[in-house]
Amino acid sequence: MRAAICREYGGPEMVGVEEVAASELGPGQVRVAVHAAAINFPDVLLVANEYQIHLPLPFVPGSEFAGIVTEIAPDVVAPAVGARVVGSGLHGAFAEEVVVGAGAVQPVPDGIDFHHAAAFGIAHRTAFHTLRSVARIQPGEELVVLGAGGGVGLAAVQLGAVLGATVTAVASSPEKLDAAAAHGARRLVNHRAGPLRAALREVLPDGADVVIDPVGGNLAEPALRSLGWGGRFVTVGYAAGDIPRIPLNLVLLKGITVLGFEFGGFLTHHTDEFLRNEHELTELWADGRVRPHIGATFPLDDVADALALVGAGRAIGKVDVEVISD
Repeated sequence: MRAAICREYGGPEMVGVEEVAASELGPGQVRVAVHAAAINFPDVLLVANEYQIHLPLPFVPGSEFAGIVTEIAPDVVAPAVGARVVGSGLHGAFAEEVVVGAGAVQPVPDGIDFHHAAAFGIAHRTAFHTLRSVARIQPGEELVVLGAGGGVGLAAVQLGAVLGATVTAVASSPEKLDAAAAHGARRLVNHRAGPLRAALREVLPDGADVVIDPVGGNLAEPALRSLGWGGRFVTVGYAAGDIPRIPLNLVLLKGITVLGFEFGGFLTHHTDEFLRNEHELTELWADGRVRPHIGATFPLDDVADALALVGAGRAIGKVDVEVISD
């Protein structure tokens, strides 16, 4: 099969497409013919060996995929061969086939194509768990989303609006802000047009209730300052490359709550709530009330270019990789 391989740590240019042997199927596993995969920022970090988890060389990058089940182990009850599924894992998605545990995939709802299925999982699940269970967003609240043009950010804009919040989108370009507006943002702030603190004070003179931050870096502190009394600041990731250092006197003076979301820890400690959220989000997806924004699609041969686009922060929404043409 053809697969993207990382044989040396570094930039996206270290990833090349090769013919490799297909993985053997083990107990409890299924084989999926990958039609589409989606890129996430951690994919770039794993190739650079800068993520919190280390993958030994060589490895196939790619953390989410959608396709058709072509083989199941004898002990697997579901899914069946021929099922349309979407799944995620730490690596392996940028290949014509992926072998994963049967529990790592779920059905693709009717009417949803493979590209939208691949692009939906990680970003929208991160955003929904963050909004629903960590920030506990309420209808009518003021929500600020940093990195509102990226995968998680744009998903948070869309889902925040669906959950009834008034969304202020913060992004780095007019194009990203246009996408945020199309997905429900009511106020738009270009943080490259001037000081973010002043811009947020202008559009939110009474302060925000919640800030969702998948960016970090130098945007975190001015966004935290935009919170009103008792506001909630949720850190989700550090796409800017720098972990922010928050002056704790701001937390004290405003009674702010600083929170974080991470998949593994949340699932371990809030299993029932996690499953409830997954069910609610799947209903929103199946009903067509939420859809990922796919800003660009690349063929498998150009996966290095796709990784570079995401790594440079120039992607709008999700970036997809077409592996097998429908």
